[in-house]
Amino acid sequence: MLDIQFIRDHSDEIAKAAKGKKLSFDIDELFAADRERIDAAQALESAQAEKNGLNGRIGKAKSDAERQAAIADGKSIKEKIESLEPAARESKARFEALMALVPNIVAPDTPDGGSDEDNVEVSRIGALRDFGFEPKDHIALGESLGLFDLERGTKVAGYRGYYLKGDGALIALGLMNYALSKMASKGYLPMITPTLVKGFPLFGSGYFKGLEYDGEVDEIYQVASSDKETDGSESKERKFLVGTSEPSLLAYHSGETLEASELPIRYAGFSQCYRSEIGSYGKDTKGLYRVHEFMKVEQVVIAPADVALTDAIQEEMLGITEEMFTELGLPYRKLRICSGDMGTGKYKAFDLEAWMPGLGRWGELGSASNFTDWQARRLDVKYHDPETGKKIPAYMLNNTALTSIRPLIAILENFQEADGSVVIPEVLRPYIGKERISTVR
Repeated sequence: MLDIQFIRDHSDEIAKAAKGKKLSFDIDELFAADRERIDAAQALESAQAEKNGLNGRIGKAKSDAERQAAIADGKSIKEKIESLEPAARESKARFEALMALVPNIVAPDTPDGGSDEDNVEVSRIGALRDFGFEPKDHIALGESLGLFDLERGTKVAGYRGYYLKGDGALIALGLMNYALSKMASKGYLPMITPTLVKGFPLFGSGYFKGLEYDGEVDEIYQVASSDKETDGSESKERKFLVGTSEPSLLAYHSGETLEASELPIRYAGFSQCYRSEIGSYGKDTKGLYRVHEFMKVEQVVIAPADVALTDAIQEEMLGITEEMFTELGLPYRKLRICSGDMGTGKYKAFDLEAWMPGLGRWGELGSASNFTDWQARRLDVKYHDPETGKKIPAYMLNNTALTSIRPLIAILENFQEADGSVVIPEVLRPYIGKERISTVR
């Protein structure tokens, strides 16, 4: 969410961003709603001021007739206020609903494009392996080595369900431990975050398309059962399962005003992640590439309102993930995300993709995004600016450090041998306890 004055001052840029991001957002409709909101609020305030003045008239009345006249006027004003209040509420609600749809502007050097096919490759690191044999995909490798069970996963959990077993489970957990250790060594505070959250962290971070949860478009699981308050009464708060620890980390400082000297704040959150994947129905229906739940280590940075600084921080975040991919021995490429593939609140974004030879394609392993103050305004995270003395919304960035499943796919497919075994990357061997997976554990 952006400041309305910023929107007025940058209306052309925001309209261009909406068009580039393929959003059905009409900035003129927002301005009309803003005018209606202001007019309705001013009319109500005027009537309320008139009512307050009448209260004084009643108290100062010098005769019964004068007092009765003031009372009659008071009843008329009360009726006027009662008629104005619904319009004020409705115009405010309409304005807020439209404000939730306002996209962030994009960085000036953002590539134009209509879809992920127009993302621009920035770099490619690591040579693609010449196997000398026909490489298997992760499904065949996992089944032959007993690393996971898709059939029983579907039986128990439904579509996209799975079990990780034996060395498959150890690799997934090893990836998470390796990532958290790496983040800590780079100055990021490790945190295990809530996965069951209220709605405001998801709205605040942009995981709701509008003001409220919409199960038709938001790839979020809502928890059906009700919760209890401390007094035993039924909670009115709806709860949701997060798709990443990003909302929980960003909301950690919601409603707070930080000191400039504290920034930037670097967090690394570990969590189980849940995604309904409703927008990806029919895609990657086999194997583990697209699943409903997985583990992830996410980086989040809360920074001062400085674009140049956050550009550098975004590269720092990406650099740590790239360092891990290099240590894991995975060939990967870095993509600059085009306007048509960017989310509503993103200012600048990159994806990192690893080569998956068994699948015969590049596979996304994570993304890094700079939201500037779009999320912070929603979550009310500010800091004291020492130069102006004002409270300023912070800038917020996030990056996928490492997930548990897609890197597992890339490792199995890139490090397979002709005999069906899989070599374990050296950095993961302390967590697995072996150099190679060759038999079912």
